[in-house]
Amino acid sequence: MVAGELVQEHLRRDNAPDEIDISCKRSVHNGAVPVGDQYTDLTNGSEHLTELDSKALEQEIPPDEKQAMLPGEETCIETKLYWRRFSVLAVFSFYSLVNAFQWIQYSIITNIFTHFYNVSSDKIDWLSIVYMVAYVPLIFPATWLLDKKGLKLTALMGAGLNCVGAWVKCASVRPDLFGVTMTGQIICSIAQVFILGLPSKIASVWFGPKEVSTACATAVLGNQLGTAIGFLLPPVLVPNTVEDIELMGHNIRVMFYWTAVVSTALFILTVIVMKDRPSLPPSQAQAVLPDCAPEDYSYRQSIINLFKNKPFILLLISYGIMTGSFYSVSTLLNQMIMACYKNQELNAGRIGLTLVVAGMVGSIICGLWLDHTKTYKMTTLMVYILSFIGMLVFTFTLDLNNIYLVFFTAGVLGFFMTGYLPLGFEFGVEITYPESEGTSSGLLNAFAQIFGIIFTLIQGRLTTDYNPLAGNLFLCVWIFLGIFLTALIKSELKRNNVNMGMNHRNLQAVPTECPSDKPTNGVKMETSVSFSHETSL
Repeated sequence: MVAGELVQEHLRRDNAPDEIDISCKRSVHNGAVPVGDQYTDLTNGSEHLTELDSKALEQEIPPDEKQAMLPGEETCIETKLYWRRFSVLAVFSFYSLVNAFQWIQYSIITNIFTHFYNVSSDKIDWLSIVYMVAYVPLIFPATWLLDKKGLKLTALMGAGLNCVGAWVKCASVRPDLFGVTMTGQIICSIAQVFILGLPSKIASVWFGPKEVSTACATAVLGNQLGTAIGFLLPPVLVPNTVEDIELMGHNIRVMFYWTAVVSTALFILTVIVMKDRPSLPPSQAQAVLPDCAPEDYSYRQSIINLFKNKPFILLLISYGIMTGSFYSVSTLLNQMIMACYKNQELNAGRIGLTLVVAGMVGSIICGLWLDHTKTYKMTTLMVYILSFIGMLVFTFTLDLNNIYLVFFTAGVLGFFMTGYLPLGFEFGVEITYPESEGTSSGLLNAFAQIFGIIFTLIQGRLTTDYNPLAGNLFLCVWIFLGIFLTALIKSELKRNNVNMGMNHRNLQAVPTECPSDKPTNGVKMETSVSFSHETSL
């Protein structure tokens, strides 16, 4: 099978948006070829010229079931959307939810766990920070596994480790077993490495071009919902019963066991539902990707390509700043609220819930907006600016002795800050296409974890030694810097151009080798002119 097939698609007519022309190609080995319709193609290593058939069949095809053409062949490869994609998305979202719940379940009731395990608040903070620490060194083997072994095995690793970590925690409900609960949390943090990079991969592999951004936002939504439930349920399930340590232990045990049972059920569903990819690709962007054999794939070369991409480097830093700030605020929210409002554990959890639920709404709206407009840079920049404004408002209204005002400002902050997360994923895939979605998403998450560790440690120290105002101002300065970095990103919507056929005249097939430099019979997609830039509305 020829790798990296070229798509030749006419633009839709204004009066018939669902109708496209599919032109099959025939090989011409001898004889003249009209200059206007010819392009260079390679099949099985031999170079020849092909021309568009003057009697090409015009067919009416639903917009999500267009067909991609094989160069030099009369057969067409159709694209198709399967109902199974919704099951894959749902199962992933739910076990991602449970993993996020386990991340935040300690820090939102820091004062209770410090009393139960008789440790300092710094050690409880590390139960959240360990998620970020584990991600950085393990993201490279995790994305290698995703690229080499596929989606299903990676998903099983994430759901399986999440289940094991939850059961280990069930054995840690004793004041002298803090080390065991840390071990369980470390296992869950390793599971997270196999989870956070999958949203854009699942969206690209299973969903069509008109729904890919919404699908990615929905996948991220599961993780956000888990954080929201992590803010809400622990203060309810484990109330502050300082006078009765046995009752406190019983409540913690109930929370841990229910988490383990749900994790086990989701692991079983993952085994049943998850699949590497559909039988037919969902979009032309997937159909034309190079189809190198797994043994010829070079993960190292893919990483090098991404780090040579200057717009992606700028996105790495700006995404790391914004997402790291969100991680820091989420981890330290209990301490910030308790410093300004005494005995408000329940409201601290509810404020966290408000922050994340508002962000979930923001994520879905941003996903729908991107699917409709494809204005990735404009949307990302505007959300970044509004997140900065929201952080400023939250910072200066936190200690005004009006907790209802904090609910409102936290909701505004969460709407934009959490809503930014899927934007970064999809923007990264667009400007790095045709590199693997899992690799680009993995690097974005790695930088988010690095910034999250640094921000949490520094903001935590500023909050403890001074006040929450100092810590929040520290984050505001960094988010302000992120605005300028985002404005410098050069937006080239490579994947969208392939899907929409906007650049088909600039695409040409050239001889190539797979990244490992082993000889293959494939072709790759190159442009004679650079991809068109994003246009604003």
